[in-house]
Amino acid sequence: MNIHQISVFLENRTGQLAQITGLLAQAHVDIRAISIAETADYGLARMIVDDSYKASSILLQHGDILSMTPVWAVEVPDTPGGLSDLLSVLAERHVDVEYMYSLFTHREGRAYMVMKVTDEAKFLGVLGEHRIKVMTKAELGLK
Repeated sequence: MNIHQISVFLENRTGQLAQITGLLAQAHVDIRAISIAETADYGLARMIVDDSYKASSILLQHGDILSMTPVWAVEVPDTPGGLSDLLSVLAERHVDVEYMYSLFTHREGRAYMVMKVTDEAKFLGVLGEHRIKVMTKAELGLK
């Protein structure tokens, strides 16, 4: 099952990210992962939060521009080479990863990667063949 990522467009100005994270903190929304990308004109904050609908409502009311995207959270061994093994399996089967970043959560020797891929059916098939676990919202404590 996929999870929801919130992507917020940011002006390139001091304090923009602090303002957005502050709004979420005031509403008791927990950020579980964040990735920041920038260009000369704007930035993009990709976030996984514990309540994506509450967070998106708050940010939209504030006037922020955002989108929600389905992404996948995949379990990997939290050991040297754990991520490399996953990416090698995907590369061998020609599954393109558009982008990825890690969740803050680590449990009992397991880490979790958030992934956006070009071919979800192929991606899920490869993971299934290699018994690589796709995390559910409930397993990650997300609403």
